[in-house]
Amino acid sequence: MQTVYRRDSFLFNAVRRCAWIGEKIRLSQDKREYMNTTPARRHTDAQLRETNRRFYDPLWRDARLVEPQRFNTWPLVSSLVSQSHFRLEIAPGLRPRLPVEGTHFVDLSEPALAKLRPRAAGVTLGSITALPFASGSFGLVCAVDIVEHVDDEDGALSELSRVCDAGGALLIAVPLHPARWTPFDDFVGHCRRYEPQRLLDKLGEYGFTVESSAVYGMQPKSSRLLDLGMWWLTHRREQAMWWYNRVMMPLGVHFQKTLSLQPGMIDTAEVDEVLLVCRKV
Repeated sequence: MQTVYRRDSFLFNAVRRCAWIGEKIRLSQDKREYMNTTPARRHTDAQLRETNRRFYDPLWRDARLVEPQRFNTWPLVSSLVSQSHFRLEIAPGLRPRLPVEGTHFVDLSEPALAKLRPRAAGVTLGSITALPFASGSFGLVCAVDIVEHVDDEDGALSELSRVCDAGGALLIAVPLHPARWTPFDDFVGHCRRYEPQRLLDKLGEYGFTVESSAVYGMQPKSSRLLDLGMWWLTHRREQAMWWYNRVMMPLGVHFQKTLSLQPGMIDTAEVDEVLLVCRKV
C-alpha cells in the first residue's frame, strides 16, 4: 500500500469463504465506505492512513504481542536471521515474524509500535513506499501480507529493493489468482491478487530472484464459522476483536500447518497464498 496494512489474520481468513454465500450475508454500504476499498478503486495515501487508524489502531491497542517463535515461519526465519545482522520488518502489527530483539520495525499503527518499542532495535511510524533508511541497510527484509494492500505496488517493491543489501533476503507473502477475487478481498482492503507469473516478473524487475516458496495462510473449511465471523466483524466489532485476540488467534497459531518450503516457485494452481524467499541480485 502507499501505506502499510496488517497481515491477514486467522479471523480474517476465517471470513474468506463467506464471500461465496453473499446472498445470505452481504457487506453493508457503510462497511465498504469504512474500509475505503473496491477492486477498481484507487486509494489515496490519506484514505489508507485513515482506514489504518480507524480499524487497526483499536485492534492493536487491545491485542497482545504474539511471539514470532509461535508461527510456522520460525524455522525458516531462524535460518535467515543467522545470515544477517541487520533486519527490517514492515507492518508487523503485534504479529511479527522476525525476532523482536534486534529488528527494526516500520508500521502505521502507533499502538503496535508502542508495544514493540521496549524490545526492538528501532521502531518507525511510516509507510512502505517511503522507508526512512539508507539504501542497502538490511540483509533481511520481511513484508508478509503487505504489498497486496498497496495501490502503488511499484513504489513498495522499489523501496523493498532499495533498502535490501545486495545478496540480502526478502521474505514476502501475497495472495494469488485474480479470478479468485471475493468480497473478502474487499473487506480486508486488498488492491490486487497476483497471477504467479506476473508476481515473478515484478520481483525480477526490482532485482529479486525466488530461491524457495511454500503454501501459506490458514483457510478454515467451516462455512458456519465464516458466516459467524463476517456477521460479528460487521455488527459486533468490539466483541469480535475480543474473540479474535483471546480465542481465534491462539487457536489459529496452535493448529497451523508446518511450512513446507520447495526450491523455486511451487505449483500454484490450487494455492490461494504463497510465501516466497527471494534473494537480491
